[in-house]
Amino acid sequence: MFSVMLILVLATSMIALTGCQKETPSESETTKAATTAATTEAKLEGKVIIDGSGTVYPLMANIAEEYMTNVQPDVSVQVGRAGSSAGFKKFIPGETDFSDASRKIKDEEAAELKTKGTEVLEFKLALDGLTMVINKENTWATEMKKEEIINMYLSGKFKADDKVLWSDIRADWPKEEIKFYGPNENHGTFEFFHETILKKAEMVKTANLQQEYSTLVDLVSKDKNAIAFFGFGYYMNNKDKLTAVKVDFGSGPVEPTIETIGEDLPYAGFTRPVFTYLNVNYAKEKPQVLDYAKYVVSAEGAKRLAGANGFAPLPDATYAEYQKQLEAIK
Repeated sequence: MFSVMLILVLATSMIALTGCQKETPSESETTKAATTAATTEAKLEGKVIIDGSGTVYPLMANIAEEYMTNVQPDVSVQVGRAGSSAGFKKFIPGETDFSDASRKIKDEEAAELKTKGTEVLEFKLALDGLTMVINKENTWATEMKKEEIINMYLSGKFKADDKVLWSDIRADWPKEEIKFYGPNENHGTFEFFHETILKKAEMVKTANLQQEYSTLVDLVSKDKNAIAFFGFGYYMNNKDKLTAVKVDFGSGPVEPTIETIGEDLPYAGFTRPVFTYLNVNYAKEKPQVLDYAKYVVSAEGAKRLAGANGFAPLPDATYAEYQKQLEAIK
């Protein structure tokens, strides 16, 4: 389990604001102005502790860096990437202020929090596209049907020992064994793939599941017979090493991109929301936690930084509703 602390302290100076008010400010300008006022009224200090999804990590780490640089330099925001399930194991006993997740909180996890008297708010941060990646030397499996991807990962579908060959998928593909990779059970991405894509069926026993996404990138980049699944952001940051499989959901092959990822867009079949969960009890007790939460769902937070980290942003109305929920916390 790894945790990465992002601490950036900068000397800041007070800036006098002068000027006239626009007669008809746009909705985005109004939202941004309100957010800025909400997050800079007072100089804050202390810590904000976050752990959870490795998929969400790059986005949340970027938001944390921007917040510490531009908004509250005396607040230390610590962002970990233990995995969605591992993150909830810290969040439930109160070890963290936020828990990032690439899947919704489970009923049993929510029940534990309720038993402890912990009030929680769920925020969707953005949309991610589950991405199948292969080695750059793999020139045959650049396009696959969704059903082919599912079948190849199902235990016993082709071989009792799960030593599946590419030629088992399509007869004209190489008679070489497929090396299956993916994130381990600590990660929401594993649970999304296993529960939503595979419908909870057993995964091939030959799958090599890893804790670190960087390890998966390295393994696939060095083996022409490798295939793996993870969030689009990790592929986007490693395009020079990997190829993304175009997936046919029934209307032709679709390449995962920021433009195709969405619940009503061509890559919808592998699209999922990513979340962060706020401990409201702590938000009431610690001003820096509430302030950071407001920044995360502001126009300057997840919406602005989603695309650069491989996520599709949500509609403005979604973030605006989250702001209202946070303003109600006293």
